[in-house]
Amino acid sequence: MKKILIVSPHPDDEILGCGGTILKFNKKNYDIYWLVVTSISKKDGWQSNQVKIRNIEKKQVKKLFNFKKLINLNFPTRKIDQLNLLDLIEKFSDVIKSISPNLIYLPFISDPHSDHRIITEAFQACVKPFRFQSIEKVMMYETLSETNLNFFNSRKFNPNIFEDISPLINKKIKMLDIYKSEFSKHPFPRSKESVKSLAILRGSQCYAKYAEAFELVYEISRD
Repeated sequence: MKKILIVSPHPDDEILGCGGTILKFNKKNYDIYWLVVTSISKKDGWQSNQVKIRNIEKKQVKKLFNFKKLINLNFPTRKIDQLNLLDLIEKFSDVIKSISPNLIYLPFISDPHSDHRIITEAFQACVKPFRFQSIEKVMMYETLSETNLNFFNSRKFNPNIFEDISPLINKKIKMLDIYKSEFSKHPFPRSKESVKSLAILRGSQCYAKYAEAFELVYEISRD
């Protein structure tokens, strides 16, 4: 049984970056684990109703994606850059040890959001093949409003793996309704129109109607 680890700096990254791909994994009955690295809390200035809504959203997503387990690390959102990198590496290593995933999906390493960037940088220390031999493949996904708005870093997202999600695009778009507070109407960068347009663009790169794109970090064949 394949084990998949989806890494989300924040809830909604998983739907934006690989929602259709996760739905495809559901059909193959893979064990899919969802790691949410950050959380919001009252002590960090968030309102009680915001915290409550976010917790409800995560429960809904876990159920709809049929995740085997939701792992919350509860680091403060927007403050990952204030943490000790070794602390992140230790926590991520513990997660990998507990799951022994075969495939890991990470945010793109040059996303403008520091949470995304630092989390993937920390994972670099955790996915060395000699450390965790269960890992066979590591991929990076793109996140609308982050990956596509990288204006300064010369390291651009360069997709070389595509997943045809044509039969699942409507379900992915519908699931965006869970995160109502994070999405708005076009031309807001996180909109249903933008999500569908990106899927059309990626589909045109692999001769599919709709697709999601990834950048392969490495793949090991042990068969």
